Amino acid sequence: MMQTVALVQKQALGREEILRDYRLAYESRQASLTGRKEVFMGKAKFGIFGDGKEVAQLAMAKYFRNGDFRSGYYRDQTFMFAVGELTLKQYFAQLYAHADAEAEPATAGRCMNGHFSTRSLDEDGNWKNLMEIKNSSADISPTAAQMPRLLGLAYASKLYRLNPDLQEFTNFSVNGNEVAFGTIGNASTSEGMFFEAFNAAGVLQVPMLISVWDDGYGISVPNEYQTTKGNISKVLAGFQRESPDEPGYEIFTVNGWDYEALCNLYAYAVELCREQHVPVLIHVQEMTQPQGHSTSGSHERYKSKERLTWEEEHDCLKCMREWILANEYATSEMLDHLEAEGRETVRQARLAAWNDYIGGVKADHNEAQQLLERLALETGNDHANQISSIAEELRKNTIPNRYDAIKGVKRALRYVRNEKSISKRELLGWLERVIGENAERYNTYLISQSRESPLLVEEVKPIFDENSPLVDGREVLRACFAAALARDPRLFAIGEDVGKIGDVNQAFAGLQDKFGELRVTDTGIRECTIVGQGIGAALRGLRPIAEIQYLDYLIYAIQTLSDDLACLHYRTKGGQKAPVIIRTRGHRLEGVWHSGSPIGMVLSTLRGMHVLVPRNMTQAAGFYNTLLKSDDPALIIESLNGYRLKERMPTNIGDITVPLGVPEILRSGEHVTVVTYGSMCRLVMEAAQQLAEFNISVEVIDVQTLLPFDIPSMILDSVKKTNKIIFADEDVPGGGTAFMMQKVIDEQGAYQWLDAQPRAISAQEHRPSYSSDGDYFSKPNVEDIFDAVYEIMHEADPETYPAIY
Repeated sequence: MMQTVALVQKQALGREEILRDYRLAYESRQASLTGRKEVFMGKAKFGIFGDGKEVAQLAMAKYFRNGDFRSGYYRDQTFMFAVGELTLKQYFAQLYAHADAEAEPATAGRCMNGHFSTRSLDEDGNWKNLMEIKNSSADISPTAAQMPRLLGLAYASKLYRLNPDLQEFTNFSVNGNEVAFGTIGNASTSEGMFFEAFNAAGVLQVPMLISVWDDGYGISVPNEYQTTKGNISKVLAGFQRESPDEPGYEIFTVNGWDYEALCNLYAYAVELCREQHVPVLIHVQEMTQPQGHSTSGSHERYKSKERLTWEEEHDCLKCMREWILANEYATSEMLDHLEAEGRETVRQARLAAWNDYIGGVKADHNEAQQLLERLALETGNDHANQISSIAEELRKNTIPNRYDAIKGVKRALRYVRNEKSISKRELLGWLERVIGENAERYNTYLISQSRESPLLVEEVKPIFDENSPLVDGREVLRACFAAALARDPRLFAIGEDVGKIGDVNQAFAGLQDKFGELRVTDTGIRECTIVGQGIGAALRGLRPIAEIQYLDYLIYAIQTLSDDLACLHYRTKGGQKAPVIIRTRGHRLEGVWHSGSPIGMVLSTLRGMHVLVPRNMTQAAGFYNTLLKSDDPALIIESLNGYRLKERMPTNIGDITVPLGVPEILRSGEHVTVVTYGSMCRLVMEAAQQLAEFNISVEVIDVQTLLPFDIPSMILDSVKKTNKIIFADEDVPGGGTAFMMQKVIDEQGAYQWLDAQPRAISAQEHRPSYSSDGDYFSKPNVEDIFDAVYEIMHEADPETYPAIY
């Protein structure tokens, strides 16, 4: 341990408490062993378990209070049992993927086992009182990806403690006394996200307590291949503060089999973290993993006999049992009896969870079988035997999936496609019902279903009068942000250069001086954890705007945005939300790394977030106001070349809202529809003006938001009029234009109204070259747009529109 170990006081551990802990640890181990068997019996697809980590998690759980938050990983089952937020029955329900939030409240069967969370929201999507429950943010599988969010959970405590205007929000904090508990495996500390979050927490000095469960391996790869010196606490020793007045960490090491030492250390470390907001690292060494990494393989393949023998001797349950006996807290017979009771408890929980799960599946399955048998008797064609065989297949399937019956019913219906019968109608009714029920089980809650959904925010148009000044676009945004910060004390903005200079384009200029550093804050260069800081704070009721300086830099954070933020509401089936706004800017700058428009990447990875692409700063301000009235996360991409373009300042800048999913017709036309967004709007409008000189009338539509996309099908209405369409953006071919084309041609059915091939205008396949010429020849320009529209008209009427070239 580090120098502060002398301050650790021995905890008074009573006999009943010790035996209760041992039984819980033993039951957790039995759950792991039983879970592995269930996978091999075919009742579950995969299993990853917390065996070998039980004792350390018991110790940590003792000092986890209501209001605290966990951001951990998939071996924390004992901790979740110990804090009362996971039952054995729920544990097995998740193993079986029971798609019911009552049976499996963490994910409603949407995540594999070992993915824990608590439900922060009620059934209507409203916040619960988080100070009355022990909280776990929703786990994700990518290694170390829990760390960015952990930073934000801890940062929220700092804001709640230091900002007096937040004292009224007692459902989310009590004077910032909450600790954010993070857990991570030793090998995952090799990830960049771990180091970035670790450094940021040291800079911010937030109450973040990280426990590293170190069993010496990352699947088959030992520590010497993972970490310099083979020891993460040694690597991070430079973060150790030298005195209480110096910013930094407290770093401890302890053995994972030493129950008493673990309890003593966690009592001291958690209190230090809670009271002083000092980040803490506890490196829990000499842990074991008795069943290996997961059900995918055996650790005997890569561990030596000596290592396996050592692990058996240092198994934390074995060591805890020996410690109990040595200190005469119980006899061997008493522990044998306790263990027998534990095994029976686990068996009963497994059986109850399985019966609840399979009973629901079999109910539909058996009904389908009976309906198929009835259809086979009633059918008038030669396929009765095939239908009977399908019913027999269902009868013999003793461990069915929900899809088995659906597949069988659909096969049978093919044979009676020309018939009309009561049994066919009943089977069709069954199919419609179960498909709807399974859509609810597996396809709901991608976005907010609450009364605060941004799709329900009413539009408030900007108001202008004779005194509305013509200002730079950045001034419009600045006025919007100033009004929002004054209106809601929960709102804060973070990002590189956001604070002192008011961001690189001055939309926050002077707002740090006006509202303080806690509200408008500079960060280091660390895109991944800027996003994570926003996610964690939003999970605790705050309203962050987290800035990624340029759209190209979104790639640094795309994994966190995709795997954590975008799917949060979905993977908890409406149990958690994090309404963070990700602000960035992009499009027409210059150079390979500052002018990208990776919209295809954004659209493919951020389903579950709204993606807004305003063409000017007034529209952007309206989107910010809409989002701040609602509870979904979103990405806003401001047009980089719009900050110094002149716009009129609305008199109601703090109130304007722009609806999501509603395009705007910028120019009416009769001949060709051009669909675009963002900075491209100005180019398309200029091209349309030039085309008008040649009697070509272009309808220009700004989609405004890509996710959601054209909810009222306004683009389809335009195509019905023009019968011709072009999609234009700055992404590479097959990126944003392909997405828009699929939405309109396929989903909206616009193909049947076209009398010309739909076209796409996009950038070149390479990244944009530097200089004005590089931009012109890399991305779509006015001439490209003019030529594409003219060519369509030439094909339709070559006499009126003869070829130019």
